[in-house]
Amino acid sequence: MNTSLSVHNKVITKEEALINLLKKGVWLYFFLLIFEGALRKWFLPFLSTPLLIVRDPLAIGLIFMCWKHNIIKANIYVLSITFITMISFATSLVFGHGSLSVAIFGARILIIHFPVMFIISRVFNLEDVIKMGKVMLVITIIMAILIGLQFYSPQSALVNRGVGGDIEGAGFSGSMGYFRPSGTFSFTTGNVLFFSMAACYIFYFWLAKVQVNRIILIGATVGLLAAVPLSISRTLMFSIGITFIFTMLSVASKPKFLLRMIVFAILIVLILFVLSNTEFFGTATEAFTDRFETANRVEGGMSTTLFDRFFGHMIHAITNSDLPFFGLGLGMGTNAGSALLTGKATFLIAEGEWSRLIGEMGFVLGVLILLIRAIFCADISIKSYLNIKLNNILPWLLLSFGLTVIVQGQWAQPTVLGFSTLIGGLILAASKKVDTNDSKEI
Repeated sequence: MNTSLSVHNKVITKEEALINLLKKGVWLYFFLLIFEGALRKWFLPFLSTPLLIVRDPLAIGLIFMCWKHNIIKANIYVLSITFITMISFATSLVFGHGSLSVAIFGARILIIHFPVMFIISRVFNLEDVIKMGKVMLVITIIMAILIGLQFYSPQSALVNRGVGGDIEGAGFSGSMGYFRPSGTFSFTTGNVLFFSMAACYIFYFWLAKVQVNRIILIGATVGLLAAVPLSISRTLMFSIGITFIFTMLSVASKPKFLLRMIVFAILIVLILFVLSNTEFFGTATEAFTDRFETANRVEGGMSTTLFDRFFGHMIHAITNSDLPFFGLGLGMGTNAGSALLTGKATFLIAEGEWSRLIGEMGFVLGVLILLIRAIFCADISIKSYLNIKLNNILPWLLLSFGLTVIVQGQWAQPTVLGFSTLIGGLILAASKKVDTNDSKEI
């Protein structure tokens, strides 16, 4: 690729031009992830079903372009997952549910989206990752305002319109008559994932010496704190708590961040004090507290809830022996797959990710996929930690969100899959400062 092009008096190679085009593709993936639900609910409700997989053609295009122009090479993660998925695809048709369309829908999760993580790593650098974070700050302010409107509006209001223009609303049962808002997403899960990822960037921008608009950063911080009660989501609170722990660990490793952390903590206290004295925030806090206490009573306390949420599904998945050797078939555990098989979107296998994978692929193949995901997380964890030594804490903070969503995230749900793909790629891209491997290999 020695041919060059002159653009604005700057000579760039064809490969650099292609990299820039691929970057635009990653940005489009990001915006489609954030606003796909808005398209399905408000702007193109008549296309709500095909828009469910709107990022799939984009992901295929990115992979094809990289393969055609030899931008990246398949690594052990991609090769292993593809090989195992193809075996499971065949056994799904022969020994499982036998539906070609359902098997294809299930296989796309691992074959199409997982490799995009490494494409993001190849075409993005630390500057690009930071730039995406700055964009997220602006969206965080807008999203906080939106979920505030959704929280206090009836489900029949336009702002709460459901997928396909459903007038029953997109809100999910919350507390005290208030519903958990969905933001621009199809369901409340996307809203929680967005603010969880935004928290990583907000913590980073307060600690790192990066040029960022302080007014926007303060606004995003207020939006994040307000989003916790407005979302009526314990998961969001736990996720922010994990990011805080990761932040403290980075401060412990690099005491130079301590003063900035103290300033950030003081600001958080001041913001919470101001918000707590407003009726708007007080009502949402009351609903969130009621939801928190009710759920704890039902589930047996916070410690039990945390253990069951993270380890309970894992243990059940591994100990469940009442399954065929090759499982029930790829895609059967997804809502779309169940709709194709039974005409109704439901959990035919399990809601938990580990149980779904093992239920679809069988114990041996399912555990292999989970093991690959776990090893990948261990790999990015090491790279992220090494970057702290180089005063780059961004991959480490992004890891605080990425670990749970990559290891245990429900990839059968397109929004969760999208956030897992995005965060995995961003962590790799932000970690390249200490990556001694060939950056063209994935």
